[in-house]
Amino acid sequence: MRMYDIITHKKQGRALTDEEIRFAIDGFTNGHIPDYQMSALLMAICLHGMDTKETAALTLAMAQSGDMVCLKDIGGVTVDKHSTGGVGDKTTLVVSPIAAACGAVVAKMSGRGLGHTGGTVDKLEAIPGMRLSLNEEEFFRIVRQTGICIVGQSGDLAPADKKIYALRDATATVDSIPLIAASIMSKKIAAGAAKILLDVKTGSGAFMKTTEDAVNLAKIMVDLGEAAGRQTSALVTNMDIPLGFAIGNAIEVAEAVSVLRGAGPVDLTAVCIALAAEMLMLAGKGSFAECEGLAREAIRSGRALAKLTDMVEAQGGDRRYIKNPGLFPKAAYAHTVYADKSGYITAMNAEACGVAAGMLGAGRQTITDTIDFASGIILQAKPNDVIKANAPLGVLYTNDKSTLAEAAALFASAVTIGQIKPKSKPLIAARITKESLA
Repeated sequence: MRMYDIITHKKQGRALTDEEIRFAIDGFTNGHIPDYQMSALLMAICLHGMDTKETAALTLAMAQSGDMVCLKDIGGVTVDKHSTGGVGDKTTLVVSPIAAACGAVVAKMSGRGLGHTGGTVDKLEAIPGMRLSLNEEEFFRIVRQTGICIVGQSGDLAPADKKIYALRDATATVDSIPLIAASIMSKKIAAGAAKILLDVKTGSGAFMKTTEDAVNLAKIMVDLGEAAGRQTSALVTNMDIPLGFAIGNAIEVAEAVSVLRGAGPVDLTAVCIALAAEMLMLAGKGSFAECEGLAREAIRSGRALAKLTDMVEAQGGDRRYIKNPGLFPKAAYAHTVYADKSGYITAMNAEACGVAAGMLGAGRQTITDTIDFASGIILQAKPNDVIKANAPLGVLYTNDKSTLAEAAALFASAVTIGQIKPKSKPLIAARITKESLA
């Protein structure tokens, strides 16, 4: 078998066989197939697509290119949750402790932020002493002890995906739904959880800008999870505006704590309750209404906050920062952006807000960039709010004063003020399950 022939087949629009896909992935992972040939194949896939069978074969080959974590020895029902990325998306910090407090087992590997989207690992690393790199023995011990552990992704987990993603980023082949689906699901399958919940974002701050594309991606990923023997469901959630009011790292941890105390932003709380209920349904805890009730009670009783505190302490973090988020260091500089006129806030471009926060130090453009945990943006108003001229839109925080002016201008441009109240978009646009695909 030759890579040249495989490229030719896909260039002609033909479906690749399981053997051809496995040959390409194994050869590229072990270095026998050069970057330029894999780049050619990726472009052919981007142009001609892949059918369901091809995408499943690609996903499985990528998942099996490295370590396959086995969580069966932990006991209980293991549930994982993955977000496709957004701005102000600190839902994992809320949803995972809720699920664990209600009896689900959350043994989760999370990623870092890149570009305008934030990462769960970066947020948790804002807590002094927090260890996100654990060996398997430590990981399993903490899960058995607390019912929850969140770590960074292993360097040996789906190595084919890491190599392929680097090529996609450099060859303009990122926006291929089969490649996106295979990238996400190969890591989820390799991570070992029996049940998988997908939070597929849609809107200006998401990779999927339209609900139609987000639903399509969700359907493909649910199908891939089910084909791999993992019960999988997805919620398509609104990322047209930032979620909650905080965009950053330490400030997002603080906002997550406020949700677990029952005092968080309405939109963030609603999305977290829906995601937690879906996780609990996957774990066999009852109907959606029953699981929603369990999630709300876990917050009311304080059990979910206690579960987050226990996890942080078990992973070496200073629990005082969960008890009192005011302990987080404050940025040296703060700058308030004001409305230039009165009216309704009709739009707030989430991607631009995320880029502005990144300029302040809250994000990274390359995986090796250093994060400033204290930097970010706290919104003072959101779409549908009535705002008066010279009222605050948001406060920008940074330790690098040189970035303030440019970030402030970008943030101001992200906010649109008009005279007609906009129609609210639903927070949950769709729910996808195996049954809904039938």
